[in-house]
Amino acid sequence: MPSIDSRNEPRPASPLDHRRAGILLHPTSLPGHGENGELGAEAYRFIDFLAQSGLSVWQTLPLGPTHGDRSPYQCLSVHAGNPLLISCDTLASKGWLDRAAVQHPPAQRRAVLEQAQRGFYEHASDADRHAYDTFKQQQHYWLEDYALYVAVREDNRSLPWWEWPQPLRDRQQSAIADAYQRLGVAIEAVRLEQFIFFDQWQSLRRYANEKGIWIFGDMPIFVAHDSVDVWASRDQFALDAEGHAKVVAGVPPDYFSETGQRWGNPHYDWERMHADGFSWWIQRVQSQLALFDIIRIDHFRGFESYWEIPADSTTAIHGRWVKAPGDELFHTLHARFNPLPLVAEDLGIITDEVTALRRAYSLPGMKVLQFAFGGDAKNPYLPHNHEPNYVVYTGTHDNDTTLGWFRSQSVAAKNEILDYLAKPQEEMPWPLIRSALASPARLAMIPMQDVLMLDSEHRMNRPGVAEENWSWRFEWQQVPGDLAEWLRHLATLYGR
Repeated sequence: MPSIDSRNEPRPASPLDHRRAGILLHPTSLPGHGENGELGAEAYRFIDFLAQSGLSVWQTLPLGPTHGDRSPYQCLSVHAGNPLLISCDTLASKGWLDRAAVQHPPAQRRAVLEQAQRGFYEHASDADRHAYDTFKQQQHYWLEDYALYVAVREDNRSLPWWEWPQPLRDRQQSAIADAYQRLGVAIEAVRLEQFIFFDQWQSLRRYANEKGIWIFGDMPIFVAHDSVDVWASRDQFALDAEGHAKVVAGVPPDYFSETGQRWGNPHYDWERMHADGFSWWIQRVQSQLALFDIIRIDHFRGFESYWEIPADSTTAIHGRWVKAPGDELFHTLHARFNPLPLVAEDLGIITDEVTALRRAYSLPGMKVLQFAFGGDAKNPYLPHNHEPNYVVYTGTHDNDTTLGWFRSQSVAAKNEILDYLAKPQEEMPWPLIRSALASPARLAMIPMQDVLMLDSEHRMNRPGVAEENWSWRFEWQQVPGDLAEWLRHLATLYGR
């Protein structure tokens, strides 16, 4: 397995060096026989589909290990990979897993991975063993805390870390030493599990790059309260003595919610982060650059000012804006990582100060065409107002599908949309897809649901709704036989 330490490796040319287009699809949405998509044969087939389509970017959501709701925006770690994405077929092909184990139901996933662990120690090649040792050395800065955290969390019935016994909650040295002794086997299983994930991911990414496909990742600005990142670095967050958040993150009322969104993530102690040179952020960006060619920063607005909500508030209405040291942070990151291939998610309430921060570091912003209509000709999301240093979307993972969105519009709104799009003869969503591809923005990203012309039943997430999200998957039977050829034609037509 190649090194995943990006510090001494030259970064390739930017994926935004010229006009490109790609598809937004989280790996869990890939087809397959398991409960969710994996990093196996179907992922490679999807890359082949992108290459055949003349598209050169695959955008995913965050790849971290999730909580029970499977939201990739509330992960157990900002560094680790989601073990549910591990391809058991690939493990079987390496001889680390019996073929019969591949058919185990999802409830036995841990048992399957434990069998793979035994298979690794019995059948792994010298090269694999050496790669594992190298992985543990290079990733020690996050891997040890994460493996310990997962093992202790499982030993405590998956309770959040602030509800663990006080010595473990507060990471007392004697309690940590005892946990290593009692849970050594489980801790080692997590280490190996992470090695397997990164081995499979790097193989997939290398295959994509060889096919001319860039991998476009996603990095949430905030982290889950119940995560190793908060447990192991409590001094970096605004917490009380018992580990509870003093204030929490979210956004004020907006397009998605009349009461705003109360995400519940703890806020950073920015004064502390600034004092130690933003080392926590340097490590975080380092690990993400080892996974992706380009990274979207979710809720970029929060680096200039963030919405601070009292922890006891049940909605986001009674929050307030608080200044953040975004300029100092990005100055530090730019000096450490050059180039810094980031895209700023600058949707929602955007001030001149936020725009100035993004432009100061030449970060591309975002335009979503579903937000373009209903105002006047100055609406910044309308394609004639776009600028090259942007990424344009028909919609994102938080939006309805374009077909579902269009069908939900009033007759008057539909007429306005179609009038702007020159009264097209094609069925939605193709007129909006064409508009994205024709945009001056250098990168155009289309959700897989849109290229498949799917309706609202197929959306990925409904912000503010806790249930039935993150589970959408497509099937190859939904892909028309001439779709790749048609997408290639459009990519060529619009210079992408």
